Amino acid sequence: MAIFGKLRWISRSFTSLPANPLRICVVGSGPAGFYTAEKILKAHKGVEVDIVDRLPTPFGLVRSGVAPDHPETKIVINQFSRVSQNDRCSFIGNVSVGSSVSLPELRQMYNALLAYGAESDRALGIPGEELGGVYAAREFVWWYNGHPDCRNLAPDLTSTDTAVILGQGNVALDAARILLRPTVELARTDITSHALDALEESSIRKVYLVGRRGPVQAACTAKELREVLGIKDVSIHVKQADLVTTPADEVEMKNNRIRRRVYELISKAASSGPSPPLPGQRELHFVFFRKPDRFLESDDRSGHVAGVHLEETTLEGDDLGKRIAVGTGIFDDISCGLVLKSIGYKSVAIDSLPFDHYKGIVPNVGGRVLSDSTGDLPQYETGLYVCGWLKRGPTGIIATNLYCAEETVASISEDIGKGVLTSNSSKPGREGLLQLLDSRNIRVVQFDDWEKIDAEEKELGNLKNKPREKLATWEELLQVASE
Repeated sequence: MAIFGKLRWISRSFTSLPANPLRICVVGSGPAGFYTAEKILKAHKGVEVDIVDRLPTPFGLVRSGVAPDHPETKIVINQFSRVSQNDRCSFIGNVSVGSSVSLPELRQMYNALLAYGAESDRALGIPGEELGGVYAAREFVWWYNGHPDCRNLAPDLTSTDTAVILGQGNVALDAARILLRPTVELARTDITSHALDALEESSIRKVYLVGRRGPVQAACTAKELREVLGIKDVSIHVKQADLVTTPADEVEMKNNRIRRRVYELISKAASSGPSPPLPGQRELHFVFFRKPDRFLESDDRSGHVAGVHLEETTLEGDDLGKRIAVGTGIFDDISCGLVLKSIGYKSVAIDSLPFDHYKGIVPNVGGRVLSDSTGDLPQYETGLYVCGWLKRGPTGIIATNLYCAEETVASISEDIGKGVLTSNSSKPGREGLLQLLDSRNIRVVQFDDWEKIDAEEKELGNLKNKPREKLATWEELLQVASE
């Protein structure tokens, strides 16, 4: 990083701060990170916040996870941009905690540290999971949204007419909608050109959404469900037997308005759709009470998936909200050439950070990281906090991170009030981090560098009558950021 860049950061950092500000580092620039930074800055005038991200682009899943045909959800980027433009806040992109800088090094430089994120996937652990054509839904979403890690995913959409999506949450519905929605409509969104080109050539005509439980327990929201049910010229298929409810289902719907609404929407779609489908019509099949047992390998394409072997399930358990799907020993198959596993994101452990591998979270109470939870009194890691998916697991919508951040910031504020966190002249914060990264030849991307990327993408998009044309490779992003 150039010396000029350092001087620019430092002069900006200290214009309105006390001599020894409380220095906080936020790892991850997704919704949880930005909401936390915003609330800390509002609550404490003598605090400096640096938001570090391994990508050269901010906003996390708002940029790489929100579907391209959901522009209204992305409006929150304007709010996050205002946070970045605060004189006491800085975005430090293209910095990976673990390889660029270690967690112990960050803790030496900052009074408090927050970590976020879930950038891996849960595994099913069943035979055939390694076959070609089997992808995590996260990879597919990142591919069509322009995440640089998945630019070269290149899923084969032309060798099969059938895709199976395992899961019935919002991400699964997003993937189904992208596969089935007319590309003339997608062309007006910020979907990447490489994905749009592949979808225009796609042979996919049938999509199966497979869930372990029933329509009452489907994990999607009514809004997402209405959108996928409303796709033009798509025939909806649901087995009538799957719509039969039990007394336990009725109690569950009585206690949960969202579940009742989802069930009603599925039931209505099942009764109103044409049967059989019209010629050339695409099909969306909701398959309930099935769990994957193994993936079937193609006889014609060695090493490639040809179908999913499913086991029928039934729900067991006394807790209505947590009844589990248990296999019945009855099996059937769905032939397909593409499988997307939408069974949940998984957080990745960082060296020196306590981690619960079973739950996929950092052990914490109210956001305070636990160093030891075995005794009568919890032992905390001083100055170490978590928020977002690393705190609670990969659940909720974007707004969920707002309430999650409020709880963590309340813990930080309480610790400041008790003197657990105090300004410390030995903590170099941003200046120390930038010097360390410079010594390691790490190219830092600042927020005004991101604004160059943003402007370039919008200009390219304008040429194609799109909101933006995303730069989707590391090389492109860093080149434009450096101009």
